[in-house]
Amino acid sequence: MSLLRVALDVPLPRLFDYLWDPQEGPVAVGQRVVVPFGNGRKVGIVLELPAATDIPAGKLRRAERVLDDLPPLPPDWLELARFCAEYYQRPLGEVIHAALPPRFRRPEPLVLPPNHYRLTGPGREALQNPPRSAAQKALLQQLAPGPAALPASPARRELLRKGWIAESEPPPAVLRFIEEYSLTPAQNQARQAIEAAFGRFQPFLLLGVTGSGKTEVYLHLVAEAVRRGLQALVLVPEINLTPQLEQQFRQRLQGATLVTLNSALAENERAAHWLAAQRGQAQVVLGTRLAVFTPLPRLGLVVVDEEHDASFKQQDGVRYSARDLAVYRASRAGAPVVLGSATPSLESYAHAESGRYTLLELPERAREGARLPDVRLLDLRSEPAQDGLCAALEAAVHARLARGEQSLIFLNRRGYAPVLACPACGWASGCPRCTAHLVVHLAERRLRCHHCGYVAPVPRHCPQCGNVDIMPFGRGTQRLEELLARRFPEARVLRIDSDSTRNKGSWEKLRARIAAGDADILVGTQILAKGHDFPRLTLVGVLNADAALLAADYRAPERLFAQLYQVAGRAGRADRPGEVLVQTRYPHHPLYAALVRHDYKGFAAALLREREQAGFPPYVFEAVLRAESRDMNESIAFLQRALGCAPPRPEAVIVFDPVPMSLPRLGGWERAHLLLQSRSRRALQNFLREWSQALYNLKAGAVRWHIEVDPLEF
Repeated sequence: MSLLRVALDVPLPRLFDYLWDPQEGPVAVGQRVVVPFGNGRKVGIVLELPAATDIPAGKLRRAERVLDDLPPLPPDWLELARFCAEYYQRPLGEVIHAALPPRFRRPEPLVLPPNHYRLTGPGREALQNPPRSAAQKALLQQLAPGPAALPASPARRELLRKGWIAESEPPPAVLRFIEEYSLTPAQNQARQAIEAAFGRFQPFLLLGVTGSGKTEVYLHLVAEAVRRGLQALVLVPEINLTPQLEQQFRQRLQGATLVTLNSALAENERAAHWLAAQRGQAQVVLGTRLAVFTPLPRLGLVVVDEEHDASFKQQDGVRYSARDLAVYRASRAGAPVVLGSATPSLESYAHAESGRYTLLELPERAREGARLPDVRLLDLRSEPAQDGLCAALEAAVHARLARGEQSLIFLNRRGYAPVLACPACGWASGCPRCTAHLVVHLAERRLRCHHCGYVAPVPRHCPQCGNVDIMPFGRGTQRLEELLARRFPEARVLRIDSDSTRNKGSWEKLRARIAAGDADILVGTQILAKGHDFPRLTLVGVLNADAALLAADYRAPERLFAQLYQVAGRAGRADRPGEVLVQTRYPHHPLYAALVRHDYKGFAAALLREREQAGFPPYVFEAVLRAESRDMNESIAFLQRALGCAPPRPEAVIVFDPVPMSLPRLGGWERAHLLLQSRSRRALQNFLREWSQALYNLKAGAVRWHIEVDPLEF
């Protein structure tokens, strides 16, 4: 009997040893195996074939079978998983299984997509004296003209066994790149600089104003990678951006083999795309953050679009940053990586300022005649809003309607109203499971929690005092849509938020309506803030942006500026001039002043000075230890015990006292955390590595805990 050392999807920082009879077939590192675990079975990944084990022979169990229905996971992929597990302080088995498509985590054999086969010499001889099996004869005749794709079947297996057919590389794709326009000098300079780095690792920050043609640069780079026989990985932050970009890539990169990877795909389709990339058949992979784990044997280019977006950070399970892992992958593959954004994260911009990243700029819009929109601030102190809109914004919308142009009213708050309240006793619709209000969704007659998903019917009277005159307070996109329909009865109002785009294909239909001119006024949340190009859209009105100015989170100004800059960039992207009107009570705030000037670099420089003085990232590195239970006292007590088992603290690492999180209760769990900071990434990692071993040995009882490295939420 031989030994298999296997990674399993369990919350324990260890691997598990099993026995295997070599007579049942060979086993390779990276293969999936089905093993007994507890009273059930699990799919594991073989990571080692050790010669010996510390487990007593009587306790070793036998692996049930090897799943040889897909190639073993390659060494560079396993190295990526190990790096992710070590850096983000998670068990390796959890990381590996989170990175695999769900279909590969189940023990049922996978029906592989059709692969290409060719006739061997004996197979051509068999054509002269065909077999009796009609199915086998048909397959031989199908391959007579040349290699072809054959689906799995008993006839195919028999021909393989006889040696009459063999796997073959698919016919080479012939790329035909469609150029829409000649690159601007800035675009061409960026393309040439990145192409010069093909074949070696070099990180680039592509800082381009909205509408500057960053996607056009990506397309030229991907085309060049395909021409050189390399694979390209392109990451986008949200699923909603994938169909539009996929259509654009397919239209422009004709003949290239492109696959998409995101959680909206059906399980078998996602597995087939993943496998095509692993086999080297897919030349371009376009996906969301999970696509960063796609195995790519000829990886030659990595692109991260909208690199600043928080969606690249996984917020549960294995809390990794896809952007940072993309940079690591490129470094290991010896390939250039392009981080693109009009408003880069401060971390990436600081790297560019220090010279760690190469800064490339696109300072002007790419389309001839297009320029950045004029930004005006509407002072709500001197011009109060009526039903959410001040007179200047209302007049601007009327002007666009008269000219047949489109307007976007941006309000980053979905639902009808943020809260239902009683004016008599002060009752407000609070979520019983979170320290948050239930949002009114009037069309459904429901109250919804946007944090945990709790749903309740709208009460007919105040639950506290019985008053029937309870009313919604504040505005969400649904209420704003209703108000605009009354204020502009001649206009076609279209709402775009996560409620209206919930069903599969709904966003594509709405986007087609906008592009066809079948909407005059768009009401949108951050879904519309980035990556979309509507030539007839010339006005953007921004409501209720001030709330983020008052947030306690030190990242709030960075996020607000990025959001406003991105949504402002939707206006005037063609030859019609654009205008952005921001309603605010703080028109003299430095953030708004930078927005009016379109001055990302000046705003970023000011924020970086503040961060350095305050001791915040990117000048320090952070991690948090979080605990959650049904009682806040238990969560705090666990963190206190965790401090007691911590290793000796180096001077370079600062550990703060446990405190409740900014949203203390979420989904019925009371959450607390303690913060760790250090100016040395190595010192922080060494401390966390030693501490996490002690934490796994600490009795947690009913408390759930995890370590998060480089956190975004506090």
